[in-house]
Amino acid sequence: MRKELFINTDENEVRIALLEDRMLVELHSEKTSDNFHVGDVFIGRVKKIISGLNAAFVDIGHDRDAFLHYLDLGITCLTINKYVKECLSGRVQNPSLAKVPIQEMIPKNGKIKDVLAVNQLILVQIAKEAISTKGPRLSGEIALAGRYVVLVPFADKIMVSQKITNSEERIRLRKAMSGIKPRNMGIIIRTVAKEQNVEALHADLKVLLDKWNEIVRNIRGNRFPKKVISELDKVSALLRDILNDTFDAIYVNNTYYSEIRSYLQIIAPDKVDIVKLYNGKLPLFEYYDIDKQIKSSFGKSVSIRGGIYIVIEHTEALHVIDVNSGHRVNSDKTQETNAVEVNMRAAVEIARQLRLRDMGGIIVIDFIDMHEAAHRKRLYNCLVAEMQKDKARHTILAPNKFGLVQITRQRVRPEVNIDVRELCPSCNGTGMVRPPVLIIDDIENSLQLLVKTQKEKNLTLVLHPFLYAYLTRHFYALKWMFKHRCRLRFQSKNSFQLLEYRFYSKKVGEINFWSPNNKKTTILNQD
Repeated sequence: MRKELFINTDENEVRIALLEDRMLVELHSEKTSDNFHVGDVFIGRVKKIISGLNAAFVDIGHDRDAFLHYLDLGITCLTINKYVKECLSGRVQNPSLAKVPIQEMIPKNGKIKDVLAVNQLILVQIAKEAISTKGPRLSGEIALAGRYVVLVPFADKIMVSQKITNSEERIRLRKAMSGIKPRNMGIIIRTVAKEQNVEALHADLKVLLDKWNEIVRNIRGNRFPKKVISELDKVSALLRDILNDTFDAIYVNNTYYSEIRSYLQIIAPDKVDIVKLYNGKLPLFEYYDIDKQIKSSFGKSVSIRGGIYIVIEHTEALHVIDVNSGHRVNSDKTQETNAVEVNMRAAVEIARQLRLRDMGGIIVIDFIDMHEAAHRKRLYNCLVAEMQKDKARHTILAPNKFGLVQITRQRVRPEVNIDVRELCPSCNGTGMVRPPVLIIDDIENSLQLLVKTQKEKNLTLVLHPFLYAYLTRHFYALKWMFKHRCRLRFQSKNSFQLLEYRFYSKKVGEINFWSPNNKKTTILNQD
C-alpha cells in the first residue's frame, strides 16, 4: 500500500491530507491562530463545582469554560494538587519527582467537592477540543506523548501497548525501560516502539523529561490561567503518531519544508529524504486532485463505484448511515447475493468515511437486509478488518435482528465537515423564487427610473431565455416603448439565472438592477 502525506499551509490555516493508494482517507485542518489543542497543559482556575454532575468547570482562557469530570481527575490528583501548590509558592527547586511524597489515592466513587474548591489553581491537560457549544474537556492526569513512549508523572508504572502481542517483545521492552525510568514517573510504551533499541527509547524519554521540567518552570507566576506547555502542532503530532516504514512521500509547500525535515531528523532520520518540496503554480491540493476528492467525498450522499451510494445523516445524539444499491442490480444473481456485494463495498467506504470525517460518538449503519447468518458474519468481519486501519478507539457490534450495525468511535476533535453545496443564485438558498409577474413589475419600474431620472432613451434589456420568451410573446417591448417614450430592444442570454436581467445603455454600458436574492437594486454602474 502506497502512503503519501500532503501538507498545504497558508497564512491562516494548515491542511493535511493522508492518501493510501491515491485514495483520500484522512483530512486534518488547523487554524494557525488556534491556541487550544489536544495535549496542551494549563494551569486553570476552578470556576464552578456542579455536585449533580460530579464535575467542575475550569477557566483555562478559552471562550467557554472547560469541563473536568471527577473520573478524569486521575487517582494521583491529591499528589499533583499539592505539588502544584508548592511550585506556586516557590518551594520546589528541583523538578525531579524522585523525592516527592505520594499522597493517598482518591476513591473511584468519591465526590469532586471533596477534592477541588472554587478558585483553586490546578494542573490540567486538554483531552478533547471544544465541540459545538461545549468547551474543551480536561484531564487531571498529565500524559506527555513522545514518538515511542508516553510519560505519565506520578504514576510509577510501566505499561505496554496491547497492540504489541508478542510476549517476548513485551518483556524486553519492560526490562529496557525499567532500567532508565525515573522514580515516580510512569511509562506507556507505544506500538511503534516495537523492535526499537534501548538508545532510541532513552532518547525519546529524555525529550519528555525535558518537557516535564519546562512545565514545572512555567507553573511559577502570578497571572492565571495560563498555558504551561503546548502540544506539538498538528503537522508534527501527526508525523509523530502515524509515520512508519510504509510511508513513501511527504509533499509540503515551502512554509513547513525545513521544519518537517528538522523534526524528522530527530524522530526518524532515515525518513528525511521522503520529504519533497512543492513549488508549482497551482495550489498543492489542486495539483494532486485532492480538492476533487474532497468535493466528491463530503456531503449528505456519497457515491460508490457501481452505482451504489450511502446517505449520511447527522443528529445531535448520533450519526445514521443508510446503504442503497442504487441502480446496481445483476439479474443473473439472487437478491441475497446482490445485497452481499453491495454491503461489502459499502462497508469499505463507510470505514473510510469515518476516518475522513473524523466522526465520533454513536454511528448506526442500516445495511441492506441479508437473511443468511454466514453473510452477516462476513460483513461484520469485513467492517472490523477495514476499521483496523483507524487509529481512533472504536467498538463494533455485530448486526442485530433488524440488520443494524452499531459503532462507537472516540471523539477527540470536532468532526470534519466540508459543505460542498452552493447557494442557488436564484432563490439564495430559500427554495423560493419570486413569480415572474412581480419580476416584470420590477423591470418596468427600473425602466421608468432610467428614462425619467437618467434620461436614457435607447436601451437594451438582456434576460434569461425564459423571461425573454414570456415578454416577447406578450409584446412588452412595444407596450413599454409607447408608454415610456423610449427605444427598447430585448436580448436573451443562456448564462443568466432564471430571473436575472440587465439593462444596457449606449452611453454608460451595463446598468445593474438585479441581485441574487431577487431584490431590486438601484445602484447604477456608471463611470
